[in-house]
Amino acid sequence: MNDRELSCSAGGQFMDRGRMNQNGVVQPLLTDLYQITMAYAYWKSDKTDDTAVFDLFFRNNPFHGEFTIFAGLEECLKFLDSFHYSQSDIEYLKQTLPEGIENEFFEYLGNLTARDVTLFAIDEGTVAFPRVPIIKIEGPLIIVQLLETTLLTLVNYASLMATNAARYRMVAGKHVKLLEFGLRRAQGPDGGLSASKYSYTGGFDGTSNVLAGKLFNIPVKGTHAHAYITSFSSIGELKTRLIKHKQTGIMEDLLEHAVRHRQMLSHVLDVSTEESSEGELAAMVSYAIAFPDGFMALVDTYDVKSRETEQASLEPKLINDIKSDNSPPKQKPSTNGHQNGQSNGKINGHKTNGHQNGIIVQSKDTKIQDTKANTATTAAAKTTTTATTTTTSNGTAYLPKYVEKSFRSGLLNFSAVALALNDLGYHALGIRIDSGDLAYLSCLARETFEKVAERFKVPWFNKLTIVASNDINEDTILSLNEQGHKIDCFGIGTHLVTCQRQPALGCVYKLVEINGQPRIKLSQDVEKVTMPGNKNAYRLYSADGHALIDLLQKVSEPPPAVGQKVLCRHPFQESKRAYVIPSHVESLYKVYWKAGKICQQLPTLEQVREKVQISLKTLRNDHKRTLNPTPYKVAVSDNLYNFIHDLWLQNAPIGELS
Repeated sequence: MNDRELSCSAGGQFMDRGRMNQNGVVQPLLTDLYQITMAYAYWKSDKTDDTAVFDLFFRNNPFHGEFTIFAGLEECLKFLDSFHYSQSDIEYLKQTLPEGIENEFFEYLGNLTARDVTLFAIDEGTVAFPRVPIIKIEGPLIIVQLLETTLLTLVNYASLMATNAARYRMVAGKHVKLLEFGLRRAQGPDGGLSASKYSYTGGFDGTSNVLAGKLFNIPVKGTHAHAYITSFSSIGELKTRLIKHKQTGIMEDLLEHAVRHRQMLSHVLDVSTEESSEGELAAMVSYAIAFPDGFMALVDTYDVKSRETEQASLEPKLINDIKSDNSPPKQKPSTNGHQNGQSNGKINGHKTNGHQNGIIVQSKDTKIQDTKANTATTAAAKTTTTATTTTTSNGTAYLPKYVEKSFRSGLLNFSAVALALNDLGYHALGIRIDSGDLAYLSCLARETFEKVAERFKVPWFNKLTIVASNDINEDTILSLNEQGHKIDCFGIGTHLVTCQRQPALGCVYKLVEINGQPRIKLSQDVEKVTMPGNKNAYRLYSADGHALIDLLQKVSEPPPAVGQKVLCRHPFQESKRAYVIPSHVESLYKVYWKAGKICQQLPTLEQVREKVQISLKTLRNDHKRTLNPTPYKVAVSDNLYNFIHDLWLQNAPIGELS
């Protein structure tokens, strides 16, 4: 651990706390001002010996779903372990708080620790549900009040992120790899690190975030950008062409092998070498020399002119004729942002965020052109394109054969370099597609690899990995599944790390008991009425092993017993009640912090990740489905129900009519 990481600076560095890396930004001053002004008012009111119980919970599941993954517990425990106002904190507060605050209060703050706090929580990685406290805090009123904002910020995003990742994992299926590519889109460095950590918790397989890999031991993955491809314009720029044969150690010219294979492949794939980019080939050879055992290439960089492309630009009227005579009816724009494939770029001047039978144009290679394009006749172009032209939602005609030719430039060059590597004892890994109709292009790529495998007797070519990126969201994956895509791995960034469908979970932290007396918050909005008192939570299971219901009880009540009938009631609707005979009862709370110490063996990140999948398996599929999931039931015991409503009546004012 170097000096930078050992420091506790305000710049978000990580410091060593024994076995745990502690984010230096997470400290007592990472709070709202009113927590400290309330602390002074409590102190001024001589409430230093009062004890309180607070519940941390959320009111609604995110993303229109019916479950939430609880995450962030370990960070909360680190915060309790390090809770202490430094001398510089005290000096800052003296300058910031209103005048007239006694020095004795600042001395009191300087001596505060979390030693007298007790924290109960469900296990990190467990599925959780609205109104069931995921953390319960007991201790001196002032200190547990001061913990509120920091605990909320540690749990809110972590749980939201883990839940979002778990949903992506469910729609992608267990055999498709998921990589988090969101650092550049995340809300700042700390948001980026948290996104990497909790996407891995939720079921992703790796991240592009190198620092997250170091700090959290997450597998780090990545390919290269379009910039690498476009940095080469011709094979003459290759300064290094030699590479050692993996078995013999003899230096050989990789470019020479690649050019020879490209000539043979052009006949197999029906793609002229004149229609592929020389600069792209040079870039791929260069990258393969750098990473011969890890060669994965981006294959959609260039829009190389072909007969179809040239004719489309020369004959817009022809395309309109084709559109009107032969295209299917226009599709209405989809409300979830996708149609027949997936694209996010500009095509014909229009920004497209949905699925199209087109491909994004990243750059144009002016070095290599089909010299016969200018002689192609209108009739020939019409013959070539009429049968395969489609119409998009904005009425623009696309030519799938042009798309195929354009995309196949990348496939041709990749396959040539991969076969060249094979000659020298190396195996390429695969390709990445970052634009266009991902379903169509992935199927085309897989078909190409199968042709190459059969023609050149290289069976491993069938198993090349196809990675897809480009602004992918949950709905995109569902659509791609319906279209029978051949993608092996998704790289997902913006929609994952920013949780665009719901940017906040909305956890709250409510006082439910003080000095042994229950407290209730009343509201005209029943959803915001709190459930008072110190409570325990249990999960009741059916005989088939699925979770049936979560039950809240007063701590003074005996726990539910297996095989014994339990009356479960809706907390606020009198007529909603049911008897449950559980086959298994799980007590949800464990004591994680007491007397200044962590009381449980904390799981590793890998173990939390496994816990997420195990916990999700306890839910019925109808609770987890993406469309109209069945709400999971949360109930209170009959005793707690009566207690809540008696207290409600005691505290609700009685109106007067006149």
